[in-house]
Parts: sequence; structure tokens; C-alpha cells
Amino acid sequence: MYEFYPYFTNDGSTGLYSPEDDDIYHSAFGALTEAYEKFILPAEFDFKNNSEIQILDLCFGIGYNTKSFLNYFLDFLYNETIHTNNSFDKNKCIEKIVTDNKKYKISIHAVDKDKNLACMSPFIVTDKKISNKNRCGFKNAKIEKMLSGKTKINYKLKKEVNILLLKKLAEKIQKDTEDVIFSKEYSEFFDSFMKRYYEFFKYERIQKHPLRNLSAFLHNIYYLHISTCNKKAMKCLKLFDFDFRLSIGDARQIILDDKNTYNYIFLDAFTPAKCPCLWTLDFFKQLYHRLDDNGMILTYSNSASIRNAFQEAGFFIGKNSFNGKSNGTVAVKNKSLIKNELSEFDLGLLKTKAGIFYRDENLNALNDSIIAAHKIEVENSHLKSSSKFIKEFSKS
Repeated sequence: MYEFYPYFTNDGSTGLYSPEDDDIYHSAFGALTEAYEKFILPAEFDFKNNSEIQILDLCFGIGYNTKSFLNYFLDFLYNETIHTNNSFDKNKCIEKIVTDNKKYKISIHAVDKDKNLACMSPFIVTDKKISNKNRCGFKNAKIEKMLSGKTKINYKLKKEVNILLLKKLAEKIQKDTEDVIFSKEYSEFFDSFMKRYYEFFKYERIQKHPLRNLSAFLHNIYYLHISTCNKKAMKCLKLFDFDFRLSIGDARQIILDDKNTYNYIFLDAFTPAKCPCLWTLDFFKQLYHRLDDNGMILTYSNSASIRNAFQEAGFFIGKNSFNGKSNGTVAVKNKSLIKNELSEFDLGLLKTKAGIFYRDENLNALNDSIIAAHKIEVENSHLKSSSKFIKEFSKS
């Protein structure tokens, strides 16, 4: 069976551990919260003035950034569609959506090296109320120590989001993926509603006479024609065009072959110390050509080397902030889009050894080779060390 390492984060959403990289995909604080506060809210999407949005989601994983964006966009759609006495009426919204003439177009290109994880995305549980017990689907003392006993659900995903995504991914789901999703061992990490919906959706695509299986036929009627969630999802599509494309493989090669330009790029790769190939100057130069002139790259990294690489690639950089907290870095072509500039201290760090960036000239080097070359460059550099800079800066 495909190896799967899930655990519940402190906001009730599912996180993942990678034994290959010996690293977690999501913080113990909360996988869904992290997506919202590091990628979605800091972007300050202006849907009213931008009806067509193209997103490149690098390192899609189990899809938190894409799903959070769709959830945020649906909030906008529902709230714009109808208000009754300044309050939102969900039932009237369902009826109103079909008659509204305004049209939006959302295009998302998701990139990841793991097809199984990507296809699990619509099924992942994101709002589990949990206790100290059974937080992990595997044994790992380090992760278990990070997890607290209280659940604080900060954000909730609408079921329509998973339905929309499943319709785009259903044909890509293979037996390895199904074995994990429907395994009793991992049942608490996968949404039972979505599993039933998938079984039915899968049946519908098989060209068989429905009366050969009456129970499946009735199941189909309920989920496709009666289910409120399905009705809302389908009516949403009458208000906006949704294009979703999943590319599996080395993100560097995929970007080289991609001629599209994007309004937003979510860069959510493993930490540079583990996966430097997606944090190099040379990769950022490619992203520069894929970003719209008024576009924005968002990432969780505060690293001086990453910020310096963005700057060297031609971007203007700033802090990715939410509620006054720095949650990473923003890279843009249009300097006026920077709302939180780097401090004198941040800029000073870029000129130290900490600011020496990773290189991958041919965009095909192994991570170990990139790390080794970077280490040699740092050791041979005459730049000031970051510790010395910090000490001098604090004195001044």
C-alpha cells in the first residue's frame, strides 16, 4: 500500500509528515489556518476589479492553498449575490446564483511530484474536534510532542469546494489512492461524505444501465439531484468558470514547458534546507517570466537567502503579513503592490552570508549537490556573518 503519514493539527485539519525529507508538510498550529494566513488573506484578492484570475500552486500537496482560495472566493460570491436586510440568506443565495449574469473565470495550475497526495485532496478532513489521544496515524514522538490537546477551528471549508475539486480530479484517482482513502486504518482522516460522493460519482461515469444496481441508482439520484451541497456546487459553476489542471513531476521542468502567465503564484515547497531546488535564483528567474506585471508571489519563507534570490531575479520584495505578523515573503514586479516593506534589519541581512542564495543553472541539479555547492560558496565568502551583523545592529 502507498505510504501515508497523517496527523491532526491543532486547528482540526490534517497535516502530513514526509519520511523522505524527515519534515512536516504543515505546522502543528494548523494546516488550514496556515494556508489562509500565509497565502490567502495577505494576497487581498480584489475580485470585483479582477474577474479573471490565474493561479500557479507550486507544491500542491493535499491542496490546502487551492482549497482555501476557492473557499475564500465562494464567500465572496455568496455575499455578493444576495443580502437580505444586510444579512446573508443562504437559501435565497442558491436560487439567486442561477440568475446572476456576472461571470468570473478562475484557472488554477497545481504542480506536485506526488499524484496520490494530490488526488486525496478532496477527501481530507479539515475540521476534526480532537483530544490528546490518537492525534497521529503513525508513531512519531517528535510530532506528537508538538501537538496540543485543544482544538481551535479558525476556518471551515465548504463542502462545495471539495465537490468542485473532486470533479476535476476523479479521473486521475488510481487504485493506490483509493486503497488509502477507503482504508479503515486512516478512516478518521478522510471525510465520509466525500467518500460516498466519490463512489457515486465513480459509478455514474461507468456506462451501465442503472437498473442493474438499484441501490447505486438511488444513491446517484440523491447525491446528484437532491444533495444541497451538490446543488450549490453546480449552481456556483453557473456563476464562474473553473479550470483546474494538475501537473505531476519536477516543478522546474514543468515551469520551463509552461508558457502561461499567472496573477498569483503560491510557492509552498519544503524548507530550502531540505528542498533547495525550488528556491534557487535560477528557478526564480523562470517564475519572473511566468508572473503577470501586476502579479504576486506569496511564500511562507522569511529566509534572507530566499529574499535575496528574489531580488536578484528582478523582483521587488516585501513582507507577507497578516494581522501585523510577518508570515513570509511577497515578490512582485510592480513595486506599488508592496504594502509591508522590509526593515533596515531585514535588508541588512541580505548583504551577509545568510543572504547567499542557492544556484541551479541548468535547473536539473539534485538537492544534495545544490546544498553542497551553496555550503562551499558560503565558506569561501568574505561577506560578514549574520551573527556578527546581528550583534553590531543591536548595538547601533
